[in-house]
This record gives sequence, C-alpha cells and structure tokens, in this order.
Amino acid sequence: MRLYSFEKLNVWKDSIELVKSVYEVTKEFPSDEKFGLISQLRRCSVSIASNLAEGTSRQTNKDKAHFTTMAFSSSMELLNQIIISKELNFLDENEYVILRTKIEKITNMLNALRKSQING
Repeated sequence: MRLYSFEKLNVWKDSIELVKSVYEVTKEFPSDEKFGLISQLRRCSVSIASNLAEGTSRQTNKDKAHFTTMAFSSSMELLNQIIISKELNFLDENEYVILRTKIEKITNMLNALRKSQING
C-alpha cells in the first residue's frame, strides 16, 4: 500500500496521537458536555491532522503554508479548550500537562514546517 506524503510527516503522526489522547480523556467528561467541550475538543484536534493532509495536496508552497497555518490555529484553539477544561476540573493536572506538552511539540513542528514551505 502506498503512503501519501502527509502520512510521512512526523508532525502528522504526532497529531494523530494527539487526537487519540483527546478522545481518551474526553470519555471521562460529564455527559452534558457531549455537544459542548467534548465535541469542540475532538473536532479541533482532528482539524490539525486534516489540515496537514489537505495542505500536502496543494501545488504551491504558499498554499501548503496556508494549511499549515490553519493546523497551527487549530492547535491554539485546542490549547484554549484544554485550559478551559482544566479550569472546569474536567481534566486533572497530569492530563492537562500531557496534552499541553503534546500541543507544544506539534506547534513547534508546525512552525518549522511552515518556515520550510515559505522558504521552499
């Protein structure tokens, strides 16, 4: 089976691991958050990987960088929602630190990818 270019990106692989972590921790959120924070957290975590995948299909480096920027924006949205979840005591300190550390790693990788795309 052929791998597409996005599947070779370490940042995409890490973003998939982040999605799995987000899905795991949100299983423990209050059920009345199903259409609130749970949905928001899950959708924006998936958006990081999705934007990376979509960006690799673009022809110009400018277009590719745009989707990398969108992935970065989704990362910031996710971080904000994780902070809110911690403030509401839906996440304990350990879960919060683990997720925040993963986001920090991904955003650093996204910044490096975007620079390489712009300087292409």
